[in-house]
Amino acid sequence: MTLVEKIKAAGSAGHLMPAAVENLQAFLGAKLPEWAVASITELVETEAWSELNDRFYVYLAFGTGGMRGRTIGKVSTKAEQGESGATGAPAHAAIGSNVLNDFTLIRAVIGLYRYTKKYQVAQKNDAAPKFVVAHDVRYFSRHFCELAASTWTRLGGEAYIFDGPRPTPQLSFSVRWLKAHAGVVITASHNPPHDNGFKAYFDDGAQVVPPHDKGIVDEVNAVPLNELDQYLTKELGKVVTLKREADDEYLAAAETAVLDTALVKSAKLKVIFTNIHGTGAVHSLPLLIHAGCHVSPVLPQLDFDPAFPTVKSPNPENAEALSLGVALAEKEGADVLLATDPDADRMGVAVRNRDGKMELLTGNQIGSLLAEYRLTKYKERGLIPAAGSDRVCLVKTFVTTRLQDAIGAGHGVKVINTLTGFKWIAAKMRGYEDQLRAAIGDKADDPKMTFKERAKFLQEHATFYAFGTEESYGYLPNDYLRDKDGNSACLMFAELCAAVKSRGITVPEYLDEIYLKYGFYLEGVINIYYEGASGSVKIERILETYRSSSPTKFGDVTVTKFEDFGRQDIYDADKELIPKQDLYFVTLSNGYSFAARGSGTEPKMKFYLFANADVSSADELPAVKAKTKATLDGLIKLIDADARQRAEG
Repeated sequence: MTLVEKIKAAGSAGHLMPAAVENLQAFLGAKLPEWAVASITELVETEAWSELNDRFYVYLAFGTGGMRGRTIGKVSTKAEQGESGATGAPAHAAIGSNVLNDFTLIRAVIGLYRYTKKYQVAQKNDAAPKFVVAHDVRYFSRHFCELAASTWTRLGGEAYIFDGPRPTPQLSFSVRWLKAHAGVVITASHNPPHDNGFKAYFDDGAQVVPPHDKGIVDEVNAVPLNELDQYLTKELGKVVTLKREADDEYLAAAETAVLDTALVKSAKLKVIFTNIHGTGAVHSLPLLIHAGCHVSPVLPQLDFDPAFPTVKSPNPENAEALSLGVALAEKEGADVLLATDPDADRMGVAVRNRDGKMELLTGNQIGSLLAEYRLTKYKERGLIPAAGSDRVCLVKTFVTTRLQDAIGAGHGVKVINTLTGFKWIAAKMRGYEDQLRAAIGDKADDPKMTFKERAKFLQEHATFYAFGTEESYGYLPNDYLRDKDGNSACLMFAELCAAVKSRGITVPEYLDEIYLKYGFYLEGVINIYYEGASGSVKIERILETYRSSSPTKFGDVTVTKFEDFGRQDIYDADKELIPKQDLYFVTLSNGYSFAARGSGTEPKMKFYLFANADVSSADELPAVKAKTKATLDGLIKLIDADARQRAEG
């Protein structure tokens, strides 16, 4: 039997899914390198049907963060390993349609180029499409970066890359700074080492949103596999490598995150910093040092390393990833530990409490602290009215703590809730910038305009973006770039630490002050992982049954309201329609609520739980915290069990 005949037979026997059979045949019908054919052959001969299904049952698609998935298979073939052997980095990214590899990457670049070109034609712009690519430290990241840039120039565009790993926020900034038409970051953020990704950005420096995302996907899907082989060999002669100026410009923008530079310098903060083997050390370290902090890096995690050898997961949301930093902070008596993820768009922290111990904060707590501090500081500095204004906004995602809604209301500013993903926060900024440009013309793009002037003009003609945050440890101080920024977040949090230190209190005590002012808020998260083709079916089953047979009660707590963002018309505070998405909001009879959605970047189902309670005094707060946590923990178990039952059918 030929290889194709064996694949068809495996499909007929039920070993391979029909879609996997179809995609395997399509790949084998294209011009594949010898190693790729040898890899498929080995998987077929060893009857690795589950691996083949996972690799070929779909084409890797754009989600909330672009395209992200495995680049190293669960089963790595001899042809993919090359001469490195089982212990070294593979010579080739895994072959497959549902894998980030040379083929799916080139296909994505061609689709992005063609969509960008069509968009330019519609805008009556005949310039060669300008493209910027950055990459993190992961396996194949540099190779994918160069391959993307090479493909773009061979298609007729201009391409710019950096001389080494750079963070996601710098890519966002650089697209705007270079007036590029599109950009990409090769990164899988905080995913496991075997993953990589392709984050696509458009001309405003933000990740793509409708209609651009669908338009790009349509162009990508239209690229035939037999067109890809001509781009497999890299040609870098026309690719421009950015020089030091690119870093200096980004650093200058990141520094604007600090509202009171004198306060930070006078505090002499002792900071422990870890980049968890990623790109954060490129900019966070010099930014913190220049701001006046005394910084000690976590040396075992300082070097770039795609294996992330010191952690189970390079995710600053996880306590384990920060354990080395916490230990060093305890040893050195530091004020704060700051940590960034591999592409430095997220930041986690641990702070010293009144008992002298380091205490981890959640993303919701960090965002709430920053929101309260920065809105207060804006008023002190005269950047926004003391009474607040509906021309000033705090932007957050629906799945971020309701405490920030209360903070915004308390300060008299507009709170905009968006779908999950910072691209939706960036879309609001683009809308406000377009309004400003319509009002004052080219002056809106004047690089010499000060931050104070920009805040004034936005409040006069549109809405001033004061701060943006999402629960997954993402924060952005202003609209100079259009994605969450772990580097500027480090600066913002250092300033907050300096402020509370100057008052003689701790960060947890400042957080308690916020609770006493607005009420106690507590959040919980349920992550249910289902990998591969079979896992995708389970996630879809949960989503479908929530729509067709929504929950009515959990224990003694009944459901009082069920909102289906995929079917109902939901509007934000600007009276703009929220795009349809499979997101569900459930309100419960005890005043708690939760949201349910499938992750756009990882193979999991996510539930976000929200609890709150009134607090009448500081003495009452500990008991309120304990009671709220106990009630929430009970609900988490019930919601988790219900979801797992739905997944199994």
